[in-house]
Amino acid sequence: MKDFLAISDYSSDEIQDLLDLAVALKKEYFEKGNAPIFKGKVLGMIFQKPSLRTRVSFDMAMRHGGGDALYLSPNEIGLGKRESIADVARVLSGYVQGLMARVFDHEHVLELAKWSEIPVINGLSDYNHPCQGMADALTIIEKFGKNSKGLNVSYVGDANNVTVSLMHVSALLGWNVTVGSPEGYDMNPKAVEIAQEIAKKTGSKLTFIRDPHEAVKGAHVIYTDTWTSMGQEEESAKREKVFPPYQVNAKLVGEADKDVIVMHCLPAHRGQELTDDVADGAHSVIFPQAHNRLHAQKAILARVFGVG
Repeated sequence: MKDFLAISDYSSDEIQDLLDLAVALKKEYFEKGNAPIFKGKVLGMIFQKPSLRTRVSFDMAMRHGGGDALYLSPNEIGLGKRESIADVARVLSGYVQGLMARVFDHEHVLELAKWSEIPVINGLSDYNHPCQGMADALTIIEKFGKNSKGLNVSYVGDANNVTVSLMHVSALLGWNVTVGSPEGYDMNPKAVEIAQEIAKKTGSKLTFIRDPHEAVKGAHVIYTDTWTSMGQEEESAKREKVFPPYQVNAKLVGEADKDVIVMHCLPAHRGQELTDDVADGAHSVIFPQAHNRLHAQKAILARVFGVG
């Protein structure tokens, strides 16, 4: 595994292997601390977008494994502006042992991987969020078990980059995916085509509808995200008029399976896409989900570095 750019680049077995490793590394961490499998390695972290979870979880993942991480802010690099992406990739390949990039344009992370001589991990792009998707899958498996084929995963709200990775990892693991989104805020067509090809092999069922109440019927997982992602701020007023019917509140949760879990990748805009009583309620796993970014990413790092 040279790079980790999209969950759909890998087979069901490879994704399950990553998740099994994440489970093992998490258990090891809590029992005795992780072995120094990243000793002598530094991860360069390129940020075009700010982040709490991505920065801290990757930084701590490297530290827990005996390595180090180097934060590179937007002003320090100016990726594709101050210096070409190809040049940045080749320069950093001589300084660090791996790169994580959190970018606006998915093409930027693809170009970094093209020119880099070291592994590149996609920390988020406008197309997908594969590291989040792996943490989501780890959280679902912890709740429902490894052999949970046929699980119903429902996403309501803006069908964005997070939804793409959630859909792909769910399809690879044989979970059924329902996306309830308003007109004009649908899934990326290319991502849907990829998911449909995966589903043919795994038996996953994919459903795309408008009604959020219909979307959560029989759901074991309800997932939502912010109505306005970074880079879309000028659309905020418009979106705040479109998305209120898709709010995850107690009424909506009550229409799902009695053991449903509620997920959100954070940051959450409480009172918009998610109410306080749900975010802090018995069905919520949003904080264990956030913490699992750390453990899922340790597994990704181990595989791209070829260690552990």
